[in-house]
Amino acid sequence: MVNNRIELYNRVCLECSQITTNRYSTSFSLGTRLFDKTTRNAIYAIYGFVRFADEIVDSFHNYNKAELLSQFKTDAYKAINEGISLNPILQSFQFVVNRYRINKDLIDAFLHSMEMDLSSNTHDKKTIDKYIYGSAEVVGLMCLKVFCKGDEQKYEKLYLPARRLGAAFQKINFLRDIGEDFNALGRVYFPDVDFNRFTLEQKQRIEADIQSDFDAALEGIKQLDSNSKLGVYVAALSNTSPQLITF
Repeated sequence: MVNNRIELYNRVCLECSQITTNRYSTSFSLGTRLFDKTTRNAIYAIYGFVRFADEIVDSFHNYNKAELLSQFKTDAYKAINEGISLNPILQSFQFVVNRYRINKDLIDAFLHSMEMDLSSNTHDKKTIDKYIYGSAEVVGLMCLKVFCKGDEQKYEKLYLPARRLGAAFQKINFLRDIGEDFNALGRVYFPDVDFNRFTLEQKQRIEADIQSDFDAALEGIKQLDSNSKLGVYVAALSNTSPQLITF
């Protein structure tokens, strides 16, 4: 009976992560529907975690964001270490982290990038590379841990393509949200670009950089197992335009 109640609790927590994914991201939702059930649930758990952290720094303007993020970070590590949390998003995430042995370094890098959003509004080449790695590339690597199901050799082989896909997603988000980031949040994610004088040539240069990331990522997508390949490709396609990625 006790085990059944724990299983019920885990299902309820997972449903919270699923709802979070479906409400916040069309592209992730489309892609996850094509995964097998176990993979799909794990991706929901990862997305729920990164979405809640991102909401703290992007949306909770009337609250102490630094304090909230610090508490979220403490609670996340406690959940991972103890294998239990009363926060349903963290309960689902810790289960996936422990089951798939997701490296703590990836989680550290992600949370550090969230902290950067609280203090850094402009970036140079060095800081933006670090930010993109932590905010997006490591999310791709967390998902890759799930897709590889413990096959470390495959994980190492697809490590760089997974990073490039995460980078492409993030740069598209930057490009899509230029107005809000610059005008509402005062953030500039593209070094050496003056958004008061943003030109077509600059936009095309950014798009070419994104295309390069997608080209590299596609080679990795082709090497994924059949139960995850199509879902990742659909997520990539739905997050951009057909002109930027072709199979």
